[in-house]
Amino acid sequence: MGSEQVVSVDFAPIAALLADRARAAMLTALLDGRPLAAGELARTAGVSAQTASAHLSRLLDGGFVTVVKQGRHRYYRLRGSEVAQVIEALSRISPPVRVNSLRQSRDARRLHEARTCYDHLAGIAGVTLFAALVDGGLIEAADGDAYEVTEKGEERLQGLGLDLEELRRTRRRFAWQCLDWTERRPHLNGALGAALTTRMIELGWFERGSTRRALVVTDTGLAGLADSFGCVLG
Repeated sequence: MGSEQVVSVDFAPIAALLADRARAAMLTALLDGRPLAAGELARTAGVSAQTASAHLSRLLDGGFVTVVKQGRHRYYRLRGSEVAQVIEALSRISPPVRVNSLRQSRDARRLHEARTCYDHLAGIAGVTLFAALVDGGLIEAADGDAYEVTEKGEERLQGLGLDLEELRRTRRRFAWQCLDWTERRPHLNGALGAALTTRMIELGWFERGSTRRALVVTDTGLAGLADSFGCVLG
């Protein structure tokens, strides 16, 4: 007798894990891409250490997060880019959080301007860069939402130090567009988007901002983006 054919999936347990503001706050904080300690996540969610531990245990069991051990310390991070995609997708259909203070307004503006979406560039900077890559003939649409690097793009990206063949060999999708939840326009995702973002931070084009997940473009970055990609940020 053959194996049973799957005709649907039960996403109710996964949805239930997300239907808690404390857990949602923790997962949003982890969209920064960097691992965080339980204490940091507790403060972010506004809960006690004991409550945070219980929430993290459920997120671990549900496959949303994983643990990184460094000596006696334990840090949590999203299990992978697929989890980040789910959170980002839900953000696009969720109502915005009401801004009640000058600090919240400032933080929101910084996230709109430039931020990391797990491990790739998002916000105004992300969608502007994506448009420049397409308009400049450096990447082109392939199948569906997938993109491929052109001959011109290969030369430009390899000149920045990216090993495109190595990126293509990873298990992750190479390059595709992701609808930005604040700008409602696409930014570059996948192995290429992550590697390019990492490289731009290494080159000093972007720096980590004081607001979690926020990035700040530097003067070097403004020049580099314009010279390499024809990407002009205001």
